Formats: sequence, C-alpha cells, structure tokens
Amino acid sequence: MKRLVILGASGSIGMQTIDVVLQHPADFCIRALGVGRNIACLEEILKKIDVSVVSVQKEEDAAMLAEKYPDIRFYHGEAGLLTLAASMDYDVLVNALVGFAGFMPTLKAIESGHDVALANKETLVCGGALIEKALDRYGRRLYPIDSEHSAIFQALQGNDISSVRRLIITASGGSFRNKTREELKDVTVEQALAHPNWSMGAKITIDSADMMNKGFEVIEAHWLFRMPYEKIDVLMHPESVIHSMVEYCDHSVMAQMGVPDMRLPIQYALTAPKRCELQEETLDLAAIGSLHFSRPDTERFPLLALAYEAGKKGGNLCAVMNAANEAANLAFRQGRIPFLMIEDIVIGAVRECTWDPMDSVDALLEADAWGTEYALTKIEEVQ
Repeated sequence: MKRLVILGASGSIGMQTIDVVLQHPADFCIRALGVGRNIACLEEILKKIDVSVVSVQKEEDAAMLAEKYPDIRFYHGEAGLLTLAASMDYDVLVNALVGFAGFMPTLKAIESGHDVALANKETLVCGGALIEKALDRYGRRLYPIDSEHSAIFQALQGNDISSVRRLIITASGGSFRNKTREELKDVTVEQALAHPNWSMGAKITIDSADMMNKGFEVIEAHWLFRMPYEKIDVLMHPESVIHSMVEYCDHSVMAQMGVPDMRLPIQYALTAPKRCELQEETLDLAAIGSLHFSRPDTERFPLLALAYEAGKKGGNLCAVMNAANEAANLAFRQGRIPFLMIEDIVIGAVRECTWDPMDSVDALLEADAWGTEYALTKIEEVQ
C-alpha cells in the first residue's frame, strides 16, 4: 500500500486525488492532508477518509478543529505544510498547492527522502534548478500530474530519451481562443473562468486564458525531462483529446489520448508504470469526429513567448515572471485591473528586473518578492 500526503487537498486536483484513492482502497492510504481556508470542504473529506494529521492555513481554525477532532493532530500555516512534507512517514507527497507556496514543501519532501507527484507548476517554474540539484543529491523522483507532462511521461515509457527529437505540448487555447486582441480588452472574470474543456481552479483557468499557463508548462517540461527549450514545441489543439506528444529521431510521434479528466494523470503519477482501472468516461473518437491543430500565435498570446525567453535566459527571470503573474492574476479576478493588463505587468517585470543567478533559496525568495512588489506597484497605479 502506497502512503500519501496530499497538500492542497480541498482544491480541484486534491479532491480528484482523493477520488482516485477511494477507487483503490487496497492500493493507497492517506497519512496526512494540507488544506487552506476551506474548512467546510475539509470536514466533508474527513467523513470519507481517516487521517491522523492535518494542516490548515489559520491558527484559529487549527485550534477549533483540534477540539472537534481529538484523534487528529492539527498544524497550521507554512510551518504546518513543511512539517507534513518533511516529518511524516509516507511514500509520495502529492503537491496540489497553488502558487509559489508549493515550492518549499516540494523541496523539503525531496530533502527528507520522499518522491513527489507534482501538480504545483510554480515549483519548477520558479526553482527548477534548485529542485534538479536536490533530486540528484537525494536520489528522489518527480512524477508529473499535469495532463500534458503526464502524456509526455507516458509516451517516453520504454524509449531512450536521447532519441527524442522534440516534445510537443498541446494547448486548448483557453476561454478566449477565438477572440481577437480588440475583443480581449473588455472581457470579464466570469468569461475568463468559463474554460471550454477543463474544470480547474480559478487561478490556473485565468492563466490558461492568456496562455501564461502554457508558458509555465514549457518551463516545467524543460526541467522534468531535462530537455532544451529548442526541443519543446507548443501546438494548438482545441479538442484537448491529445494531451501531448513525443517525436523521436526517426520521426515517429507517440501521442497520449484521453478524455479531459485529471484523474487519469493523477492515478498514473501514483502507479507508474503500472496501470489500474479507473472509473471515468471512455474516449469516443467516432463521436468526436475530427481533431484540429494549429501553431500558436505569440503576438496574440505574448506571455507564451515571454516564458520561452525567460526560460532560456534562466537565473531569476522565471521566478520574477511567476510572482508578477500571481499578483496580476489575482488583481484581475478581484476586478482591480483589466484582462490585458496582466500581460503588461508580467512583461514589464521581466524586462525591468536585473538578472541574477538562481543559486539558493534566498535568491529565489528575493526574486519572488521583487516580482510581487513590481506588480503591486503597477496595480496601485490604476486604482
């Protein structure tokens, strides 16, 4: 039985991970959960599974829950997440946290001798060099949960990565894939959150709408598969049936296909290379009828081009980019800035920051703080 710690358990990926566990009670058990402020969701989860340790965001919630659930040990805040990641006796950390907050738990899990099933993009976007170093030092592994990276991971099975010609990451185009730049000026938060294919959290759905998310996935692929950016392509594919592909040196292309359901990549991250039954919709290609592909328009989606630029230059640029994006994304969701201003802020942050090497956690924290402060200053200017 594989023992799991799930961080971000009340989010979309966390809840679907729990569903996978409940489908395979003989194969998995959950040792600990990390949630944020959604205490109502946590209590619903506790009706379904038994855990001995939980971390929540707020100290007062931890105190209240400790009285209500005397058999469970409660922690809180960032320290609580790090305690779960570093101190629990378990096999795999499922990191489904959103944002930069996911980096340190990933690092602590690796340093304490654990593998990580990773859904938190920011871990590799911001600190890929530090994570790569830790993986090599401690002999641990990352298992990708993102559907695109899971597809690549699956298409690589049984093949020599040195024979790979390129990785092809597919992109749905998000909520605004059919809108012009002029039409994007006045889009609403509600429109941006209406993703045509996937059910995801609010932050990642906005990132999909401006394709910052796809840029992040390019950077993730670089670190996960140790592949140069010149060998990573993005292909628009609105149906989201092919989740990504690998082209080999003989021009054979291996594609992983499936319905857009995150439980499949979650389960494979936990069982690879073994495959298990999964209760989900079956892919019906006859019903779909046809699949479409096109090249991405980086003038319409400039954040995708920016991610390639920042990734190739390295250093602190990706961390600055991520921090500025987190702040701008939130400001848009709060109705404080228009949609296209997200791009202005993120591009400005990368252009105006001073390049520094990414050689320590302190350097990472400095880059994150700089990018956040830059974005907040720009946001305040339009208030």
